[in-house]
Amino acid sequence: MMSFRWEDARFRRLAFLALALVMVFLIVHEIFGEHGYLALRHRRRELETLQQQVKQLQEENKKLEEEIKALKSDPKAIEKLAREQMKLARPGEIIYVLPERQSKPEATAKK
Repeated sequence: MMSFRWEDARFRRLAFLALALVMVFLIVHEIFGEHGYLALRHRRRELETLQQQVKQLQEENKKLEEEIKALKSDPKAIEKLAREQMKLARPGEIIYVLPERQSKPEATAKK
């Protein structure tokens, strides 16, 4: 039967090697694991993107609420919307509708 003693050089090397392997595994796991450093960075970027989207949507909602309030109480806002969207005009007015600009076609590649 073989007994291991700390004084034995082979046992110390094996113990050191095992400890080093465990440490390497733990470090790799902390960096690349499911809940590791890289995953945390990725989730933080996602969180920042979502927070920015929420802020933009809140601003858009605020503008829409202001528009709704104006349409409920301001006759000029209603008139402006009717003129723009429905192309309505007052008696005696003439509405000219210009075609929208088309983007320039891209140059064809030379052979």
